[in-house]
Amino acid sequence: MSAESTGSRGFTYWRLRFRTWRGNRPFWGGLFTMIGGVPIAYLPYADMRLGNMTIAMATTAGAGSLIIGVLLVTLGLTMWFHSIVRVFAGVAAIVLALVSLPVANIGGFLIGFLFALLGGALSISWAPGVPVEEPKAVAGAGGSVLPEQRADEVPAATPRTYATDSTIDANGGRHSAG
Repeated sequence: MSAESTGSRGFTYWRLRFRTWRGNRPFWGGLFTMIGGVPIAYLPYADMRLGNMTIAMATTAGAGSLIIGVLLVTLGLTMWFHSIVRVFAGVAAIVLALVSLPVANIGGFLIGFLFALLGGALSISWAPGVPVEEPKAVAGAGGSVLPEQRADEVPAATPRTYATDSTIDANGGRHSAG
């Protein structure tokens, strides 16, 4: 393969594609929201073992915390793949994070609460970047584009004349008087 061939797409190509994809959406807001949903959904069902003793953290709000956790993960994916609704998803993530405090073991022992709150705030505050405008080329005297000219060196434009601009040549060269 030659050096100019695009047959082998290495690590740099995929890293730059991921960087472009990540820059066009609230990536960190979605990631933090999904990370926040995992402890909120998992911790009420978790069991800890200390030697021979099993500590069950299951509470009466297990189903509520599972629903909140799954919704937070869904909202995080929505921020990634449908970034047009980022404000709604961010507000919903903040509301679910606040609801998780009394429902889901103090919001997943504050870990899930803080991640979901931060992810929702990042999603609300994210705005798409403004595309960079390319400098406009300046038209020369003959209508040709001269890219080496600066904007303050605009030459005087010469008006073009056409055969139909005068009244003599209009209407096939006839006068309108008779």
